[in-house]
Amino acid sequence: MNLKLIKGMRLVAATHNPGKAREIEALLDGNYEIVTAGSLNLPEPDETESTFTGNAMLKARHAAALSGEVCLADDSGLSVAALDGAPGIFSARWAGPTKDFTLAMQKVEQRLEEIGAADRRAWFTSALAVAWPDGPCVVVEGVVHGELTFPPRGDRGFGYDPIFIPEGGDLTYGELDPAIKEADSHRTRAFRLLKAALID
Repeated sequence: MNLKLIKGMRLVAATHNPGKAREIEALLDGNYEIVTAGSLNLPEPDETESTFTGNAMLKARHAAALSGEVCLADDSGLSVAALDGAPGIFSARWAGPTKDFTLAMQKVEQRLEEIGAADRRAWFTSALAVAWPDGPCVVVEGVVHGELTFPPRGDRGFGYDPIFIPEGGDLTYGELDPAIKEADSHRTRAFRLLKAALID
């Protein structure tokens, strides 16, 4: 079986978030027709795996099996060294049902204060999985290391961006011009690996 993504083909993005689908389309240089699992009324699976790659594969395989089409899924989040990698795969859940990341960032700061941790090392991970309906699945992972800063700075980006300073920089993802951030973000690094594996 030829595990390649042919330009012009349709890909199902295993998400119910139209914004994420647009981002995927842009990261794939507009060479694919992207439809969302949400637009196809596919239910979201329970994320029961213990790693980003595991959850990305679970979501991709679930959507591929239900749609009968090639599916792409991602799972991403923030890991903090002093918190033993938390929030990690629970990054979105720390923001609660309303996805309030101001609350999630406060929770990170509170946990660090509770344990008296001076260590501010952290990293963002993005795992991308592409699954075919008949079983094969390819998964890659992009990581960006950095450190946390409090209080949050900047109103660009999303999620935990205002407390994360990438390695070698002095601005948070919330302060950086989005084009500069996306030039080498964890998701961009993952897509670079995906393109090398399945497109180039």
